[in-house]
Amino acid sequence: MDAPRRLFLQHAALAAGGFVLPGAHARPPGTAYPFSLGVASGSPLPDSVVLWTRILNDPLNAAATPAVAFAVRWEVAHDQAFTRIVAKGTASALPALAHSVHVDVRGLEPARWYWYRFMLGDAVSPAGRTRTAPKPDSMPAALKLAVASCQHWEFGSYAAHRHIAAAAPDLVAFLGDYIYEWGPYQLAHPASAVRRAESFSLAEYRARYAQYKSDADLQGAHLAAPWIVTWDDHEVGNDYAGDRDERLDAGFALRRAAAYQAFYEHMPLRLVLARPGDYGGMRMYQRYDWGRLARFHVLDDRQYRATHACGPAGRGGSSSVTRACAALRDPARTMLGREQEAWLAEGFQTSKARWNLIAQQTPMAQSSQLPIAKPGDGRFWNDGWDGYPMARQRLFDALGKSGAANPLVLAGDVHTFYASDLQKDFNRPASKGNPVIATEFCGTSVTSSSRPQARTLQYLEMNRHTKYGRSDKRGFMLMDVTPEKTTTVFVGLDDVRNAQSGKATLATFEVANGKAGARQV
Repeated sequence: MDAPRRLFLQHAALAAGGFVLPGAHARPPGTAYPFSLGVASGSPLPDSVVLWTRILNDPLNAAATPAVAFAVRWEVAHDQAFTRIVAKGTASALPALAHSVHVDVRGLEPARWYWYRFMLGDAVSPAGRTRTAPKPDSMPAALKLAVASCQHWEFGSYAAHRHIAAAAPDLVAFLGDYIYEWGPYQLAHPASAVRRAESFSLAEYRARYAQYKSDADLQGAHLAAPWIVTWDDHEVGNDYAGDRDERLDAGFALRRAAAYQAFYEHMPLRLVLARPGDYGGMRMYQRYDWGRLARFHVLDDRQYRATHACGPAGRGGSSSVTRACAALRDPARTMLGREQEAWLAEGFQTSKARWNLIAQQTPMAQSSQLPIAKPGDGRFWNDGWDGYPMARQRLFDALGKSGAANPLVLAGDVHTFYASDLQKDFNRPASKGNPVIATEFCGTSVTSSSRPQARTLQYLEMNRHTKYGRSDKRGFMLMDVTPEKTTTVFVGLDDVRNAQSGKATLATFEVANGKAGARQV
């Protein structure tokens, strides 16, 4: 039985037990179920949350859904049985947006959990659980946050999402690589990866999201809590930079615009476009406050970045470079773009939050691939922040100038757990003159493969500001943020290929209020 149908039948069974209103399964036999991709919520504000679904009868055959607009009903309630409805309405699912539905529900109470669902005809979607952010001037006692990234369909099951749902977080932060651009379009995770069927067109990216979102465990994680999301490279193509891809394709801007549109069509986001219909310039960076406990600065380090420094001739994409690369010292090169840099600096400057969480794609801590014994030594991957050291320095300067409290950098991308101290000069020990200015936690991948652990241990020896590294496990991070401290747990799967895999705590770190630097406990 395919995953979407199994998930629907599970919810139909709940309906029979009184957990949702009757009607979720009261449809003529053989009628296609329109909510095959589930539902989601995200982008929470104190009075609002975005609800999402997509009308799609068959995840692998978009043509099976008629190319007409649908009037989709939605409801938000205080209770799972929907006896106390607080908001409802009708939204249009348009063929031009792949029959996706985005409802920005306003007028909700702050710091409150709600249930929501969609209806089309007599079909009823699964009931999702969501919540609003706390009041701006409040100090919440705690925030439970799950952090995940990098979920290549080809490299394992989504057991991590099953464990995320079971953890019942207040919020999920997904830091990029929600899809990967290649692999056969199929509804079962394969035993091994097959590199074919790369996505280039809008239809192909839509099909890729439908494939990924058909997974029952991923749907379950979306049902459990609201998400905040950003993208990385694989939502478009491997290691692209700005308007240039690995192939140096003259038509890459069109491909990127198609990929960005498909991303919006499948995420619970508020749409911000410079011009109507211009998805190629869609703004991704966002800011969310969790009362005065936490501010999320959600970044986009792909769309506006300079091309890779000192790359090989004849292709784009990443490579490893030494300090002999003069472009590394060019102050004009940017990772975020000047407008986003200014926005981030303003967000630091105005933040009244106890904790400032910088949710972004790739590790900020320096990571040399060779020992550094003297100035000029080292070799660095130019796709990460090591390839943009002047931009990293500007970010550190803006952070220091602002006085923003307790900065925590969240990262993904490299499929490895890392806990690192961030400092202006990574080549000198931390000291009064070279203080730790922030703490970085990098999460491993949900599925995507990584380097051998023995190589990661070598990296730790060469980069002493990184206190922990684990690349042989897939999983996610769980964070407990309180006014007094933030606790980060690295959660690893026993077997990523097994959808029923167990999990284990690999390491736990604490950062105390007012004291940068992670302490393993």
